[in-house]
Amino acid sequence: MKKLAFIALFFATVISAVAQPANRVLSLFPKGTILYDNIPYANDTLKKHQLDIYLPSTGKSSYPVVIWIHGGAWMLNDKYADMSYMAQTVKGFIDSGYAVASIDYRWSTSAIFPAQIQDCNQAVEFLYQNAAKYKLDRNRLALIGFSAGGHLANLMGLSGNNNVTDFYPDGKKPHFKIRLVLDFYGPADFFILKGHDSADPKNPITLLLGGRVSAKAELAKQASPVTYIDKNDPPFLIVQGEKDDSVNPDQSVSLNYKLNKAGVKSEIIVVPGAPHYGVMFDAENIRAKVFQNLREYLK
Repeated sequence: MKKLAFIALFFATVISAVAQPANRVLSLFPKGTILYDNIPYANDTLKKHQLDIYLPSTGKSSYPVVIWIHGGAWMLNDKYADMSYMAQTVKGFIDSGYAVASIDYRWSTSAIFPAQIQDCNQAVEFLYQNAAKYKLDRNRLALIGFSAGGHLANLMGLSGNNNVTDFYPDGKKPHFKIRLVLDFYGPADFFILKGHDSADPKNPITLLLGGRVSAKAELAKQASPVTYIDKNDPPFLIVQGEKDDSVNPDQSVSLNYKLNKAGVKSEIIVVPGAPHYGVMFDAENIRAKVFQNLREYLK
């Protein structure tokens, strides 16, 4: 009898495990959130060429879109990353009537730059071209990125006015336009980024560029979002930890200064005592600024 009970318990455990949803962050979203997951955006079978779409359950014909770009030093994590410590912000997007699209991109360990920005541009172009299918408003697109994802969001937002053919997988400029960039501690200038000229072959910047910045100066310039600043760029909200030991705070301070100098609307929040990432960035005052910017620029 005990043996039968054990077997029954074993199979119940297995069935329960199999039944668990593959999307490990769906529980962070409000109940009833509609999920389209693991959508291939590049017409191939690469796992890193997939995205997820989360929709409110209010039944509207279309929703403005917040596009989530994860961090991880360009060589770690996936489209679920950073959400767990930003849970209230994530929930707020859906509650406030925004769709969320979270994208994966190739790691630097398998493809050096500009593969990552090519993937991001291709993913957003897919969303633009398939907007009607997924009830997305393709004319109201915002980016939110964290660390390496912040760098990619910055780069996509700022290079949009420049026809940088290397940034597009087919060499053709995409059709979408970014209306707002929400940058959480994203690198902006590789020439002043902490550790930018490290001799360590496993250094994230060295891996991304395929060599040290001093040896890859042209590529480093191409990969630096500040290279593309002009007066026609989208507005920015920049959030930076005061005690960030990975992305030195003057990256964000300098980016904000250069944007304002060029006539671009930009604001920076330096979070006192905050490290590189964590729940301190999900604070009420930061959320208030995030949603204020969304209301203003995605209206």
